Amino acid sequence: MDVYPPRGLGMPRLRPPGGSSRGSPFISCGRLRWVQSILTQSSKSQPDGILCILGIDSRYNEGCRELANYLLFGLYNQNSSDFEKTGFSEEVLDDIIILIKSDSVHLYCNPVNYRYLLPYVAHWRNLHFHCMTENEYEDEEAAEEFKIASFVDMVRDCSRIGIPYSSQGHLQIFDMFVVEKWPIVQAFALEGIGGDGFFTMKYELQDVSLNLWNVYSKMDPMSLDNLLSEDLVTFEHQWTSFFANFDTEIPFLLELSESQAGEPFRSYFSHGMISSHITENSPNRQPFVLFGNHSTRENLNAGNFNFPSEGHLVRSTGPGGSFAKHMVAQCVSPKGPLACSRTYFFGATHIPYLGDDNKLPKKTEQISKMAFHIHAVNNQGRIVPLDSEDSLYFVKTACMTVYDIPDLLGGKGCLGSVVFSESFLTSQILVKEKDGTVTTETSSIVLTAAIPRFCSWLVEDNEVKLSEKTQQAVREDECFLGNFLTEGDGAYLYPSNPQSWPEEGKVHFFSSGLLFFHRHHGSIIISKNHMNSISFYDGDSTSVVAALLIDFRSSLLPHLPIHFHGSSNFLMIALFPRSKIYQTFYSEVFSPWQQQAKSGLSLKVVQEDGLSVEQRRLHCKAQKLFSALSHPAGEKRSPPKLLSAKLPELDWFLQHFAVSSISREPVMRTHLPVLLQQADTSSSPRMENDKVIISIVTGLPGCHASELCAFLVTLHKEYGRWMVYRQLMDSSECFHAAHFQRYLSSALEAQQNRSARQSAYTRKKTRLLVVLQGYTDVIDVVQALQTHPDSNVKSSFAIGAITVCVEPLSCYMEHRFLFPKCLDQCSQGLVSNVVFTSHTTEQRHPLLVQLQSLIRAANPTAAFILAENGIITRNEDIELILSENSFSSPQMLRARYLKYPGWYEGKFDSGSVFPLMVQICVWFGRPLEKTRFVAKCKAIQSSIKPSPFSGNIYHILGKVKFSDSERTMEVCHNTLANSLSIVPVLEGPTPPPDSRSTPQDNSGQQECYLVFIGCSLKEESVKDWLRQSAKQKPQRKALKTRGMLTQQEIRTIHVKRHLDPLPAGYFYNGTQFVNFFGDKTDFHPLMDQFMNDYVEEANREIEKYNRELEQQEYHDLFEQKP
Repeated sequence: MDVYPPRGLGMPRLRPPGGSSRGSPFISCGRLRWVQSILTQSSKSQPDGILCILGIDSRYNEGCRELANYLLFGLYNQNSSDFEKTGFSEEVLDDIIILIKSDSVHLYCNPVNYRYLLPYVAHWRNLHFHCMTENEYEDEEAAEEFKIASFVDMVRDCSRIGIPYSSQGHLQIFDMFVVEKWPIVQAFALEGIGGDGFFTMKYELQDVSLNLWNVYSKMDPMSLDNLLSEDLVTFEHQWTSFFANFDTEIPFLLELSESQAGEPFRSYFSHGMISSHITENSPNRQPFVLFGNHSTRENLNAGNFNFPSEGHLVRSTGPGGSFAKHMVAQCVSPKGPLACSRTYFFGATHIPYLGDDNKLPKKTEQISKMAFHIHAVNNQGRIVPLDSEDSLYFVKTACMTVYDIPDLLGGKGCLGSVVFSESFLTSQILVKEKDGTVTTETSSIVLTAAIPRFCSWLVEDNEVKLSEKTQQAVREDECFLGNFLTEGDGAYLYPSNPQSWPEEGKVHFFSSGLLFFHRHHGSIIISKNHMNSISFYDGDSTSVVAALLIDFRSSLLPHLPIHFHGSSNFLMIALFPRSKIYQTFYSEVFSPWQQQAKSGLSLKVVQEDGLSVEQRRLHCKAQKLFSALSHPAGEKRSPPKLLSAKLPELDWFLQHFAVSSISREPVMRTHLPVLLQQADTSSSPRMENDKVIISIVTGLPGCHASELCAFLVTLHKEYGRWMVYRQLMDSSECFHAAHFQRYLSSALEAQQNRSARQSAYTRKKTRLLVVLQGYTDVIDVVQALQTHPDSNVKSSFAIGAITVCVEPLSCYMEHRFLFPKCLDQCSQGLVSNVVFTSHTTEQRHPLLVQLQSLIRAANPTAAFILAENGIITRNEDIELILSENSFSSPQMLRARYLKYPGWYEGKFDSGSVFPLMVQICVWFGRPLEKTRFVAKCKAIQSSIKPSPFSGNIYHILGKVKFSDSERTMEVCHNTLANSLSIVPVLEGPTPPPDSRSTPQDNSGQQECYLVFIGCSLKEESVKDWLRQSAKQKPQRKALKTRGMLTQQEIRTIHVKRHLDPLPAGYFYNGTQFVNFFGDKTDFHPLMDQFMNDYVEEANREIEKYNRELEQQEYHDLFEQKP
């Protein structure tokens, strides 16, 4: 008997294109809820379901395929090669029909694509598979008929059906007659197996494409992953191409036009807009590159960048026709939400330090018109109202513009405008505090933060010559920086400004300072004369980035590029391990700098605890960048690592967004660290000793949960004092939350009274075993405890573990159509253990293996336990079932919040039971005839009807007496397994009266009861069935007539009376009777009289029997005893 490890059993591994994997089950369920929200909107015309048909059956409708790809994470993308590797035809793999209802999903598929779909859909709530078995599917004609019948069954309860008619960007006029021509819809009208009429005449169809587009546009972790791994990479590539246009010599740089510089942005945008089929005319969503004084407000708002300017050059767009001092650039994603604008400069922003006090520029204050705005953008790159309820799930762009800055130095004219914008995404979690108030926890990520926020190019001759002069000066023997030590490429200069990115360049080390050369900014000299201190950190490891930490004086600021200015005068130079400069620094610089220099500064080595918060932040960024850029030989760089290095806050944001994107239901403050995975998830919390531990054992009827419960209570008393709760039997519902809550209150009161009478030495810990055998959704039981009206009772109980029992023969109603709640009873985040109670003795029984694969897909973390008939043989399995903290483990708690939003406050709707399963409890006080009862039970299986299953009896259980014995017998019949168990009830002390086991409106005389569980059962029909199992009331006999006599009776009369005296004129010749005229006959001449006498005698007996029968007293099975 094995506990199966939490992994998929033999399932194929498919990866949606561009995705990280199949996508999280929580994201999948969240997407399904978004689609289902269309069906719950308060509207008179809202549909009852959304129908999605793939492949040839919908004539390859793109709207249906788009919905399927949204729910299945791109599994049916045209560029997906996953299915091509399977070897099956497209017709087989596309053979899918999905009907989404407000609280359930019906899915038709075939045995081939079933195993590929299973990992994507098994965790959906109230999922109903319409799928044949492999053997059934071999008959092609039967398979086609099954598909049509499944389609008819799926839509049976609908009146309005939504159709995802159009895909995004390809809006088509909805035509229901086009839908009527879809092959499967046409087949609906077939006689015999169809739906009795035309589909479009029986159901009202409506187009839900626009509603679905709004759903698709909402950002969730999966679409964010695609945005980061695909769209952002393409977006950043456009900026790389843009910067490449400026990597040229100065004369050529000055001749660069706006058209040439902006060509990457223009092509990217215009080509994307053509393929998107959606027009967007907002000037905020237009790319541009404008130089100098051409960047006026009028030109920025014109939105006509598709007609680029060839005449505006860097050389001529500055004050008075000189070269431009700056440019503004904006790149826009044509089919996504990303947009980013920057202002870059032409000319130096600092004066290299040459050992003396250079003439510093004067500061001027300029006042211009400033504008700031934020707009939300959906996943298709279209602006949506910021005050929309859904805008929280959209990427936003914040833009700040200073228009038409006057040229105060030149005296007249306009320098142009400066623009800066970023695309960002926010994440907001509602948190419920201890006092009941709801607050918000917010996080955000700037998606375009990796686009350089500052850049400048040297364009004037004097600036270039000054940079060259600086490099020549440090090469002289009498250099103001002292002796040259070493140099090398690949050094990174980090500013303290958190908004600026590090610059990569070549560093030259000297005994009294260093020179950092960058291809855009020129030479940056940092002399020890401008340093307050210089520290070194390398983590005592060759795999840790070495960092020079420089605390500089304010006198250095004029000699630093403007973006290296920050709130604190601090710089860091990072040297990556395995680089040449890293090695030569240790050999050539480390020792000389550690010794006392003329400046009085020496290099101090610090440990990690000696780093400030700011220094630790910068070093962490450098370490992430090194990790992302380092990769083993032959392997490509890891895009996720590189992205994480570019966006240091990304990992934290993803954790936050994974929670906030699921729902707007609040989470408890104490649970927030677990949800954000800040708490230690490897250890489970310890349970308080004074809490009553609840162990829940559930399963469908006939799953042997009761046997498992009896086994636990009987053989494992060392776990403490047991209380056992079973669901109401005399009810049409499987679980009563109010009754369960009352039971908890009374159980707690009894427990407290018992504890008060006992000493601490003799007191045993009390455990509650909840046994629920029916179509109960486990989340309803959990929420019943969470919503207990008495907070004291609620806090006194804690769920230890939930175990579900599975009887493989009692899982499928027909084909692969599961019984209601079968898969939901195994849900991730709730159930820790799955106990299989049959087919466990045969190694890898096909039915058992198939069910294990299904349940493993729905709950990857559950432990599988084998226990034939509910009898467990391993102590490890007992410990799993009776665990005190499995349910409250961090992993389980996080899964509950992500899969059942609102569960903690009882707000999660578990959905209805379909098909409608009822349990009818009938009480009676008279014995049954055992032979008749057994025959009736065995005959049920042959009368089981296919879908819609109305009137089918699947289980019978209860306590009865038979006429051949005075003992009370416990009866359990499983129709599908065709198994009947009749065992004597164990003698024991009589339990106290309980309203749950007392028949309603009876005075306690009805001591026998049977519970009938089935689909749409009627009480009178059940009673009529049961009456036939009791002693039958004799019927009155009808009087005989001459015509009713049988040939056998006539022969009997003849044999008895043929020797009676003959009338005159007759004689008997030994074989026949002969009269006077010689006529012969075989019968006595008085035979008519003999038959009349026989009839009269028989009628006298019948009348006597009837009189005696009328005097007898007969009681109906359901009459009460006097």
